[in-house]
Amino acid sequence: MKINELKHVPVGYVNTPLEYMPALTKKLGKGKLYIKRDDMTGLALGGNKARKLDYIVKYALDNGYTALMTFGGNQTNHGRLTVAAAIRYGLKPILILKGSKPEYMSGNVLLDRLMGADIYFADTSAADALPEAERNAAKKKFVDACAEKVIAEYAARGEKVLSVPVGGQTVVGSAGYVQAVPEIMRQMEAQGIDAKYLVVGYGSTGTFAGLWAGAKYYNAPFEVIGIPIEPDYRPVAETVDFINELSRTFELGISCKEEDLHIEYGEGENFYGGVGYNEPDHITQDYIELMARTEAIFLDPCYTGKVFHGFVDLVRKGIIPDGESAIMVHTGGAPGLWTKEHLDSMQEKFWADEEKDCVHVMEM
Repeated sequence: MKINELKHVPVGYVNTPLEYMPALTKKLGKGKLYIKRDDMTGLALGGNKARKLDYIVKYALDNGYTALMTFGGNQTNHGRLTVAAAIRYGLKPILILKGSKPEYMSGNVLLDRLMGADIYFADTSAADALPEAERNAAKKKFVDACAEKVIAEYAARGEKVLSVPVGGQTVVGSAGYVQAVPEIMRQMEAQGIDAKYLVVGYGSTGTFAGLWAGAKYYNAPFEVIGIPIEPDYRPVAETVDFINELSRTFELGISCKEEDLHIEYGEGENFYGGVGYNEPDHITQDYIELMARTEAIFLDPCYTGKVFHGFVDLVRKGIIPDGESAIMVHTGGAPGLWTKEHLDSMQEKFWADEEKDCVHVMEM
């Protein structure tokens, strides 16, 4: 099937704004810097997964599924949007969250509960005592077993459950980002934007892979650059295989090799992916603050704060050459700012020194 023949349903909004960032551009003094606002896709506070779910939900409806189940960490943005998409189209929402149940409900978990999701916590902490070489495999085996058990329980009740991988990383889901490329190109033409670089997070890689494939298929004028969002990022070889599967599935007629992909990692303390997946770190917080104080745009501590760190560093170092324009893709995730672990971490930085924080108490 050709990509343009693939059907979808409107889960969120497309044609999200492509905005110039004048204050940031002035501060950095190099080129013109833009942001693609996929945090404004509308569904359940927005985010990039809505584009993928347009196609995933259509597949579920066409194939008789009655429930959507997906996976992630406790604060998964993809999980929140999958729950919302399921509700919007009359499907049962199910989440399998890796880790122990938090004592305090916050952030995306609160939103998931407000929407009525069925939540299962797959506590893999027992595997932490295993040697590192065995740990990840043991955790994956346990989560897979939990998923099989949940699917069987719902099947016994007459439900047909579609299991959606972490991040919506399926060829059907990534079609949403292949098709985002002509949207961006139309906006660039309409606004007279000559950007040679498009910077996006490199996580489960469905978004990155879709944009890379779309850029090549539609002969986009920009190169797609990925920024890892955690130290344990997906091997590039797996992303290459996934892009080639995308091409075969939708008859794109393109091919990809490892050397074709442009991933920028940073190094040492300046590694863009931070200290761990969704773990608070002060460097990422610095970049969240920079965006808020230049453009009044809010980033999240798990994904986009790290991507923006990389974006700014590429401009400062000249990897995005001086004078060239570039676009950063904002994939959403702001509810992550209101998770207990990140709020706790930011207290000292933003709320502990009244004079430094410009916070004043005026007593009677």
